[in-house]
Amino acid sequence: MLVQIVKQNLTENLTLLHQLTNEELTLPFPELGDATIGEHMRHIIELLGSLLENYNTGCINYDKRKRDNILQTDKLEAIKILEKYRFEIDKPNKTLYLVNNCFSDTETLETNYFRELLYNLEHSIHHQALIKVALFRLPHIKISDSFGIAPSTLEYRKQCAQ
Repeated sequence: MLVQIVKQNLTENLTLLHQLTNEELTLPFPELGDATIGEHMRHIIELLGSLLENYNTGCINYDKRKRDNILQTDKLEAIKILEKYRFEIDKPNKTLYLVNNCFSDTETLETNYFRELLYNLEHSIHHQALIKVALFRLPHIKISDSFGIAPSTLEYRKQCAQ
């Protein structure tokens, strides 16, 4: 179920990217502290990439991820990577180790693939919520009702409607 929800979230991001021009992707929004939609999308992609690209080694370090500015300026590159990740995401759960530079470069925390996949989902939803603020200035862009909203919130709203 988790993998399917993450794939759905990736599809939402892909749907957004397909609608944007590169100019819109790189437009600074004062509401976002002059950040761009592309910067937020790059950040989502890079964190997920850290997980997927280091799955085999078992050691994840989000702080030392690759940073590729083309992902924030060229929607076709961002789309290509997101589609690749959507295809690669269905992996078995296993123990992983998370290096967090808040403590030291040598201290690690035990985690697992599904926990980190959930973290990436929540991280993506958080950035989608910020992107949604910028989209008020781009009314021609259509997003799903679930874009930027946590699954637990969506479920709660369903229960309240009954």
